[in-house]
Amino acid sequence: MSAFDDLLTANEKFSAAFTDAELTGKAARGLAVVTCMDSRIDPLGVFGLKPGDAKILRNAGARVTDDVLRTLVLAVYLLGVNRVLVMPHTDCGMSKVTDDDVHGLAARHGVDTRSLEFHTVPDQDAALRHDLVRIRTSPFLPEGLPVGGAIYDVRTGKLVPVEL
Repeated sequence: MSAFDDLLTANEKFSAAFTDAELTGKAARGLAVVTCMDSRIDPLGVFGLKPGDAKILRNAGARVTDDVLRTLVLAVYLLGVNRVLVMPHTDCGMSKVTDDDVHGLAARHGVDTRSLEFHTVPDQDAALRHDLVRIRTSPFLPEGLPVGGAIYDVRTGKLVPVEL
């Protein structure tokens, strides 16, 4: 029995009813959402979107890393994105640890992660504001690209907009 048999079985049902073959890969609503990998977040559902409407970029803590910037460049110039929303969330695990904590946890398993940056979030509001500025001032993205931020409350499903 494979560790993935349940997923392959579920995919058989999914593919039998699949109806999205006509999607192009472009963001039909021109939106990119940068959010956390937390499984309590349904990025399409939060905004009433459907598959094909937006590009969803997920990582631990919803941080705007170099890789997120690279992906946003591709999304803007190749995939129809013309606005970006950064959406971290309440009760985020990345706000409860430091990079040193994560390095220590990995070291207890015999793994040296000191060459990695985890971009933990000691102050979520400050981190979000930093990341919004990072996108807005990126020389790789169009000047005037609409960039917004909001914190998603995992207990209520509501968004709290954050302005710069």
